[in-house]
Amino acid sequence: MIFKVSGAVSGNVQVPPSKSVAHRMLICAALSDSPCTIVCQSVNRDMEATAACLNALGADIRYADGRFTVNPITKVIKGAVLDCGESGSTLRFLLPVAAALGADATFTGQGRLPERPLSPLYEEMTAHGVKMTPNGKMPLKCEGKLPAGLYTIDGGVSSQFISGLLMALPLTGIQSKIVVTGKQESASYIALTLNALKQFGIEIQTVTDGYIIPSGQEFTAPGTQIAVEGDWSAAAFWITAGVAGSKPVTCTGLDYECSAQGDRRIINVLRSMGADISTAGGTITARPSNLTAARIDCADIPDLVPILAVAASSAQGTTIFDNIRRLRIKESDRVQSILQLLGTAGIYAFASDNTLTVTGGPARGCTYDPSGDHRMAMSAAILASTKDVQITISDAECTAKSYPAFFDDFNALGGTVSNQQ
Repeated sequence: MIFKVSGAVSGNVQVPPSKSVAHRMLICAALSDSPCTIVCQSVNRDMEATAACLNALGADIRYADGRFTVNPITKVIKGAVLDCGESGSTLRFLLPVAAALGADATFTGQGRLPERPLSPLYEEMTAHGVKMTPNGKMPLKCEGKLPAGLYTIDGGVSSQFISGLLMALPLTGIQSKIVVTGKQESASYIALTLNALKQFGIEIQTVTDGYIIPSGQEFTAPGTQIAVEGDWSAAAFWITAGVAGSKPVTCTGLDYECSAQGDRRIINVLRSMGADISTAGGTITARPSNLTAARIDCADIPDLVPILAVAASSAQGTTIFDNIRRLRIKESDRVQSILQLLGTAGIYAFASDNTLTVTGGPARGCTYDPSGDHRMAMSAAILASTKDVQITISDAECTAKSYPAFFDDFNALGGTVSNQQ
């Protein structure tokens, strides 16, 4: 599907539920002692992948009328095939969980998922007796039962490995410990996992060098239905459209004060660049602003870099993004994807191994292939809106991975989207 996108956006938009929170809630609910209901106003492909994989393991999860009804796993289905789609979270969370259940499952996936790293989780699981087919290839077959014990994970690769083990090891019933070496990046995502576990009766002890999972714990469903909060990663696109564009944009359904989502930092980062943003009562209003360049540490906010690069293209001066190395192993090589988008639009940008530099300036219309990367397709649309140019985006349907209604919302906010195929 090819979309031609242009026009300023303005108005109110309800942001979709957080897929990061939904993944964790669905897994905890499927491992619980009784059914529960999760309020989730909309779904995307990644959420659907996690729900389908849990169903393959023996859960009964159904979605209707803005709610997931989760009947937990009572008998593990052995030898199931778990299709993770393109969801790295689904694979990295459920690999240790399925092993802790003794499911002998086979994992499959599409897109760049087979290329995305599983080390050091893969090596730690095999060192503890789990048998798996060679790393880096799919299908990936996993046999044996993950035991309690001491697990050591490099915190600089992906927080998802730690989250997966945190959700899996309580199933052993025996105390375990995860030692995190090196610099732990994306720590806010660990906080999301700890929050979800606590909601389902699992307490994790945070210690100096990692996490202790006490023995004798069971997943317990909350007494009432729970809700998935709004997605700050999705809101970042509209907030940037408001501050870098010509008209204000208001996002609703967000919790700025209490959310553990790391991408709520979009507010502080943009404010450091001079953005006029107000936060009150679950509503975020972003107003046209004279942005100036900044130096931004991206270690804990890798998913914000594409849209922050768009903001930098409208800032006066040169913005430097540090600690971007992990962007190369996302749904696309996002460093190259950002350079391609900005360069094709006539905006000066270059990158080294771990740094991205963007100089603000005018843009021209262009044609852009996001390489199947949902965040790059949405960033291209916001670039077109804020620069008042037309950008033709191929493979635009890739936004369904995280935000299926993105282009509908873009159109509802006054932008122009024309389908060319």
